[in-house]
Amino acid sequence: MSNPEAPSDRDLADRHRPVLRFDRREPYLPVRIGYTVFREPGQSPSSKFAVEPRGGVTIEYAIYYDWDIGHLYDLEHVWVHLDAHGAVAVVEASAHGRREPMMRKAGLPLMEGVRPILFAEPGKHAHWADPEAMRTEAGERLRACCDGLAGHEAVHRGNLFHEAGAYSALPHQDRLARLKMQGDRFEPSFEFSTPDTDAALVPWDDLAQFVPQRVASVMAALESDIAHLKAIFLDCGDTLVDEGTEIKRPGTDVVLTAELLEGASATLAALRAAGHKLILVADGPRETFSNILGQHGLWDQFDAHVISEDVGELKPSAKMFDTALLQAGLTRADVRHVVMVGNNLERDIAGANGVGIASVFFSWSDRRSRVPAAPLQTPDYVITALAQLPGLLESIELAMPFRAPAYIDQAQQEA
Repeated sequence: MSNPEAPSDRDLADRHRPVLRFDRREPYLPVRIGYTVFREPGQSPSSKFAVEPRGGVTIEYAIYYDWDIGHLYDLEHVWVHLDAHGAVAVVEASAHGRREPMMRKAGLPLMEGVRPILFAEPGKHAHWADPEAMRTEAGERLRACCDGLAGHEAVHRGNLFHEAGAYSALPHQDRLARLKMQGDRFEPSFEFSTPDTDAALVPWDDLAQFVPQRVASVMAALESDIAHLKAIFLDCGDTLVDEGTEIKRPGTDVVLTAELLEGASATLAALRAAGHKLILVADGPRETFSNILGQHGLWDQFDAHVISEDVGELKPSAKMFDTALLQAGLTRADVRHVVMVGNNLERDIAGANGVGIASVFFSWSDRRSRVPAAPLQTPDYVITALAQLPGLLESIELAMPFRAPAYIDQAQQEA
């Protein structure tokens, strides 16, 4: 049986839906707005707040965005309280976990007929009744959020959907989300306007069904939409392990034990935590690397192991790198999205450069030449400590072009 109250709920929600004004450089607009109408006190289905009507009904608007400049997923709220005669009596709105009154004159914000006008923080979407007060009181914080702090929370987790297990995120999705938001950094103009089109208005139950699917879809699209490093190839000897500490099985080339270089374990852990796909690309007997890396608990940190004994050729042979690409699920078409890290200019660097893979030379030991003997041995990047590698990889990814700006600067367009 249909709910006889549903049409009037929809009419009320549509009649009083807030007019949201955004910074002209705002990259993220609402996707959908869910409404709930309260005729008596009750708990909000979409927020932590209890709702108490002020003589008439209260309309709660849950405003969903795919993005906040700090994280993927954003849900803001506005409460419009009507009095017993159906007039707007009080307007409240969300602001960084708080519920704040929205007031300019006579206890109300600016109004467009019976619709309250609210101003969304650039990038963050918390609500203000007065844009000048926003600029004066929060301008410095918002500029920081839209610049250096962009993407710092990656995929949002502290919300009712994630906590209920309706969606989850893998480390590489966090990294790609962070890259997307860092690419969307902007300088707020604090000049506000209303979008040309409104987000769809739906009952809260419909929005609650939509959001987890939407978040999953947005995360899945990052893989193709955001340019990123798809694999990191790493050498072993004098890259992760100090060759000067190796102890070999007598009469063989098989290394039984060796000590890690400073920072090796922490660096691999950091790369795994960032969701990077790690491929060992090393010359020597397989047993050597299973012994050494297994001894230190690092063998299983790699997604695949490409070893010359198995491949039948040594670096700089292209066969080693093509095999590594295959093991990573990649092809030669993906070489611009791969990095090779090694200590040997003749093998690691020349081999990577020869197939178009970005090369990172770990320059720390005099056991081998640190001066290129040929153009192909010239590395793209140089590090002198393993601790520098995660930051370098982040810089490489941030420098990758992946799309046009997410906003259109109206002033520049009109000029």
